[in-house]
This record gives sequence, C-alpha cells and structure tokens, in this order.
Amino acid sequence: MNDQDLKDCIQACLDCTTACETCVDCCIGDADMAECLRQCLDCSEICQACARAMARNSPHTQKWCSLCAEICEACAAECDKHEKEACQRCAEACRRCAEACRKMAA
Repeated sequence: MNDQDLKDCIQACLDCTTACETCVDCCIGDADMAECLRQCLDCSEICQACARAMARNSPHTQKWCSLCAEICEACAAECDKHEKEACQRCAEACRRCAEACRKMAA
C-alpha cells in the first residue's frame, strides 16, 4: 500500500460517512426507509472507524478495510432501491468507498 492509496481510501471513507449521514437525515421519519436507515448507520460507523484505523496505521487495516467494503456494498445495494437523491448519492459514495477499501485490503 502506498501513501496516496491510503490517503484516497481515508478520504473515500470520510466522503461515504458524510453521504450516509445525509441519507439518514433525508430518510428519518419515513417508516418505509427503516432498512435504508439501518444500513446507512452501520456504514457510517464502519467508515469512520476504518478511516481512524488507517490514519493511525493500524496493523489491522486490511481487516478493517475488508469489513468496510462489505458493509459499503450492502448499503449501496439498499440505497439503490430508492429514488431519493440522497439515497442515490449515498449509493455512489458507498461504491467508491468499497472500491478503495478493497484495494487497501488486497
């Protein structure tokens, strides 16, 4: 892993966190969006934790990134089901984050 890949992955995680939290704000209060909320909350949490682990050069970075990619993919799949703009932006950010994390996990 090189420094640029690490920086790119940290930024992708932070961008995904923001997109997930924005999606949560958009969907909160809508009973039909319960699964979207759950996925976004989980995704936001793992993205934050993964970014922190990478920033401190954790020896477990590959494991963090692998799990983060898995959760981001699940969140993207759920958000893709909804037409709300925030959901679509979240799905895109999740896919970018998953890609960056898979690269770091390799």
